[in-house]
Amino acid sequence: MAAATTLARTVGVQHACGALGVSRARFYRDRSPQRSAASELEGSTAPVHLEPDPPRSHPRALDAAERQVVLDTLHGPRFCDASPAEAYATLLDEGTYLASERTMYRILAAADETGERRNQRVHPAYTKPELLATAPNQVWSWDITKLLGPAKWTYFYLYVILDVFSRYVVGWMVAYREQAVLAERLIAEAAAKQQVTPGQLTLHADRGTSMTSKPVAFLLADLGITKTHSRPHVSNDNPYSESQFKTLKYRPGFPTRFASMEEARAFCQQFFPWYNLEHRHSGIGLLTPEAVHYGRAEALHRARSRVLAAAYAAHPERFVNQPPQPPPLPTAAWINPPKPTPCEEVQH
Repeated sequence: MAAATTLARTVGVQHACGALGVSRARFYRDRSPQRSAASELEGSTAPVHLEPDPPRSHPRALDAAERQVVLDTLHGPRFCDASPAEAYATLLDEGTYLASERTMYRILAAADETGERRNQRVHPAYTKPELLATAPNQVWSWDITKLLGPAKWTYFYLYVILDVFSRYVVGWMVAYREQAVLAERLIAEAAAKQQVTPGQLTLHADRGTSMTSKPVAFLLADLGITKTHSRPHVSNDNPYSESQFKTLKYRPGFPTRFASMEEARAFCQQFFPWYNLEHRHSGIGLLTPEAVHYGRAEALHRARSRVLAAAYAAHPERFVNQPPQPPPLPTAAWINPPKPTPCEEVQH
């Protein structure tokens, strides 16, 4: 490598390495101080500890005093609220050049001053609602859905209040618009009809303007009803209302558009009695919401058990594994049930 070093002084490193068949990486590696120190200690059993090269500044870089001038200028009252690009252009128009725009950014970055300086909106931490209903009129869920009107961009608004435990629709209304005063009236009428007492009921909804309005909040406070809200953009926080709207819109005969408000109300006047009185809901043991809501579920369950017992007695060979049983009665309805603890998971 000494020959390459000597030749490089005359013809340059590239030509010297090309003539001798040596890579330039090896040339520079063998010339490094660490490599020289290691070569001198070859044959020694002592471990070699090589110190890293001290950081070297580029010859074209600003010195410490010049960097401080740039920093003081950007900190000054003229440019403390301006971007480096704006400060660079302003100084340039005034006949002053301190550093390039990119260098200004690097100096600010070294001082950890390149973050957002404006006040940023901080979104609150929304708590996941965890609601449990073990009987009717403990938790209600309400929501508003749009029904397509006779022309494009026209809608009618369907308000529905649903009991979470029984799936019974305790109140509904079709209106021309979404308004807090209409929601306030519907909730008050439903609470009076169901004879809700203060402290008995929790009313859950999403974060629509009517749901979070002050008139509704004041009404619920006056009635002693606790209100909860879904997290933003989390439809699973209000699953019962969403499921009920799907049942409505997938019902045979549901029109693509309603020609008038009267037609929309006429359809709902047929749908909700069917939903409450005739629809066997899979989430409540294939019972009707009305039967669960008004306490007839256990009697119906016993009657079903007697029918199945008679069928089993008549033809036991048709039931291979065990005697038939009706679907179990509902015992609880959760909105976001809590995750089981490790001890509960082990027990299961």
